[in-house]
Amino acid sequence: MTNSKYPAPPFDTELKPVLDAVLQAFNSSLHPEDIPALRSGGFTPGVEELVKDRPIKHFELTVPGPHGAPLLLSVFRRTDHVTPGPAFFFTHVGGLIFGDRFVGIAPIVNYVEQFDAVVVTVEYRLAPENPAPAQVEDAYAALKWTAEHAGELGFDPAKLITVGGSAGGGLAAAVTLKARDDSNGPALAGQLLMYPMLDDRNETVSSHQIDGIGVWDRTSNFTGWNAVLGERRGTDDVSIYEAPGRATDLSGLPPTYLEVGSAEVFRDEVVAYASTIWAAGGSADLHVWAGGFHLYELVAADTVIGTASREARTSWVRRTLGL
Repeated sequence: MTNSKYPAPPFDTELKPVLDAVLQAFNSSLHPEDIPALRSGGFTPGVEELVKDRPIKHFELTVPGPHGAPLLLSVFRRTDHVTPGPAFFFTHVGGLIFGDRFVGIAPIVNYVEQFDAVVVTVEYRLAPENPAPAQVEDAYAALKWTAEHAGELGFDPAKLITVGGSAGGGLAAAVTLKARDDSNGPALAGQLLMYPMLDDRNETVSSHQIDGIGVWDRTSNFTGWNAVLGERRGTDDVSIYEAPGRATDLSGLPPTYLEVGSAEVFRDEVVAYASTIWAAGGSADLHVWAGGFHLYELVAADTVIGTASREARTSWVRRTLGL
């Protein structure tokens, strides 16, 4: 489909065949009736694949969540972990409607081996069965628990970074805002927002350009946000913790890394988020990768653009944490 008013940027030539293959199994436009199929699995490596033949161990913890309900966390740590170092609190990909705590985590698990980091990921509740603010409540409770148990988990509390991709990127932004606004909130060293889902209004130029093409198009974005917010979507009755792109004051945030493809729905809201951080005098690294479709770095990691994305992200981590 071509939008005559808002023609879309071209896809990267190396990525285009990968995208064509992805779209054999994954439609550009996802509707509410597609949610059961999205939940059937196949989107993420299993734990065994993530740790196989690597000096990494995985274990699970059940911790108190909102209103006393239990929350399931997974922790990744080096088998020879000794010195408390950095930690990454991860919230997963999945449009807030599908996926589990491992979807999209592979690039972050690499930091366990690379930096002797601790990685914690939470199984947050999904919409539409659990509308907002269930997702951010779960994620923030898990973040606070993680920060309060740094000694037990084996990381330096001064080196804790929130990180997430897509819907999880939006949740990472949300819990970082909550930490800023909570007088007892955890101190964070940074936030790493990978192609984050930030704004429920879905009215940017890029949200019109990516319509019937690519991965997670305009229709898919409506499907996700409507499941989370219901009739509140697009109204004034949406908080900055439910849709961080609504925030007009982004002062007081830790150093931020934002990345997005030029050929995806979220491009313009990510650029706007970086601009709002800069306007408040904050620190933000923004990378818009020409020709990138949504999630390209996960499904085409070995391409030139995929490699460049990981290298830029890792460089920011090194600079931010002094590694």
